[in-house]
Amino acid sequence: MIGTGLIGTSIALAMRERGAEVVLADRDAAALAMAVELGAGTALPADGPVDEPADVAVLAVPPAAVAVTLLDAQKRGLAAVYTDVASVKALPLRQARELGCELGTFVPGHPLAGRERSGPAAARADLFLGRSWALCPPPETEPEAVEAVTALARACGAEPVTVGAEEHDRAVALVSHAPHVVSAAVAARLTGADDMALGLAGQGLRDVTRIAAGDPKLWIGILTGNAQPVADVLEAVATDLAVAASLLRDGSERAAAHVADLLLRGNAGCSRIPGKHGGDPSAYAVVQVVIPDRPGELAMIFQAAGVAGVNIEDVRIEHSPGRPLGVLEISVKPEAARRLAEELRSRGWSVPGLA
Repeated sequence: MIGTGLIGTSIALAMRERGAEVVLADRDAAALAMAVELGAGTALPADGPVDEPADVAVLAVPPAAVAVTLLDAQKRGLAAVYTDVASVKALPLRQARELGCELGTFVPGHPLAGRERSGPAAARADLFLGRSWALCPPPETEPEAVEAVTALARACGAEPVTVGAEEHDRAVALVSHAPHVVSAAVAARLTGADDMALGLAGQGLRDVTRIAAGDPKLWIGILTGNAQPVADVLEAVATDLAVAASLLRDGSERAAAHVADLLLRGNAGCSRIPGKHGGDPSAYAVVQVVIPDRPGELAMIFQAAGVAGVNIEDVRIEHSPGRPLGVLEISVKPEAARRLAEELRSRGWSVPGLA
């Protein structure tokens, strides 16, 4: 494992749980020491050769560093197969070709998982469970190398998806990279907000700005590495927003109808986002429960769901500003909603609706 940040250390922890031997390397001595302390593996000597090449070397480095790291690792003979985890694929692959890297043993990869926090301290062995893991092997890549990296992804609990590098970059620009910039743009408006306005913030604002808390240094590397596809998406979003702003200033009923069209297209787009296991997110009913903010409350609600024989598909909490309570929204299959509501009411919780 070359790189002991969030993704690299999470992969190492996942493989350690499965009994694999993991050797770690990182230019950041503090990050490496933390990963070792967490039990992610043992440290690779900075300049010493390995006794035996690893089955797979994972390059958990920024997009711009993938090619040079790959070339160095291959020269040192660190592994039989190499993969990376950068969220941009076309640029590192192009640079690897230009540097003369051996592409037969290289499988560009990208696990679609992450957190707002970064570094080894934020790593989790279960980070990839049920997540897609894109594999973008070029024509030169040997089938055995693809099989080895596919096995690695599955061992971490992910679902491997084979896709071309260019197609991958256009896709993540739409579903990940551009949304991060949009979230940051909204969050940036808050820097000049007064305390009264911030005191009125609800769950909607938190949902929109959650990913804006990501590490700027990490994200500037991602955005510049995938600049053109991200710019294309941002320009389209900017056009929609500029038109909406102009129409709202117009203030006429005709203008409002055009803004409503954007909102309806937003509804349509949101409905296409896959839910649990890739299913339809609209297939669930939502049971709302008013809960006090005290230890153990969520655990008791989950226990009640188990007693009622109801599987919880998803949960979210909306806190009430200034009050020691909130509303828990529990997504369940429609046929189970009334059963869960009755069980919760029988235990003293307030469950609005579903009479």
